[in-house]
Amino acid sequence: MTKLIIETDDNWTREKIKLAIGTEIHLLKKTADKIQNKIKGFEEKYGKLDREKLYGKIDDMELIEWEGEIESLQKVQVKLRSLEEIIFEYR
Repeated sequence: MTKLIIETDDNWTREKIKLAIGTEIHLLKKTADKIQNKIKGFEEKYGKLDREKLYGKIDDMELIEWEGEIESLQKVQVKLRSLEEIIFEYR
C-alpha cells in the first residue's frame, strides 16, 4: 500500500496533486495499452514468446524488441499499480 500524506489547508493544492496523479495514471494506462498492442502483434505473427522455439526462426532484432516490450510493460504496470493504490490522507 502506498500512502500519501498531504499537510495543507489549501484545498486547491490538494486537488492539483490529485489531478497530477490522475493524469499520470491516465498516461501510464495509455502507454500500457500501446505496449500491449505491440506485444499482441508479435503474438499474432509468431504465437506466444518461446525463445527456444523461435530461436533461428525469426529475426534476432525482432525477438529482442519483443522481449523489450514485455519488460517495458512490466515496468509500466508496476508504476501504475503504485499510483493506483495511493490512499490520500489529508491533515
